Amino acid sequence: MSDLPEYVLERVFDAPRELVWRTWTEPELLARWYGPGVETIVHKLDVTPGGLWLNEMKWGDNSNYQRVEYTEVVPPERLVWLHSNADADWNVASNPMMPDWPRVLLTTVTFEEVGEGTRMRLTWVPHEASEKEVAGFSAAIANLDKGWGAGMEVLAELLDELKS
Repeated sequence: MSDLPEYVLERVFDAPRELVWRTWTEPELLARWYGPGVETIVHKLDVTPGGLWLNEMKWGDNSNYQRVEYTEVVPPERLVWLHSNADADWNVASNPMMPDWPRVLLTTVTFEEVGEGTRMRLTWVPHEASEKEVAGFSAAIANLDKGWGAGMEVLAELLDELKS
């Protein structure tokens, strides 16, 4: 399939590119904005090609595990990774709440200087997905802005705090 659905999120932050980059690549900063409304625990963050980001999002007695494998890292311009749900042992797993969700998403995040600020652009594309997973992702695209959008609001607040 060459015509895969793509989720695109763009946001311009009133902060220098190096600072925005740090919020995506330093565990203590990443944990403050990623997964708004839940406790985010970064178990490992190795932002190098082949490196892993092992992330747990916790609410009450529930946990959602995510496994990220970086494929390209170009500071402070670009991050590319394979994004998956995981089991508690960090193995790629199906999404327990959305069985038709792709097991792996190719994620690309770019950081472009625009004046004094930074344009961040994130794309998600199903990676080696079945037709059922592609259809499930396509159907969910309209709702992805809710979670990512809430995270971007927290990230904007964090950047304002870091600048002062």
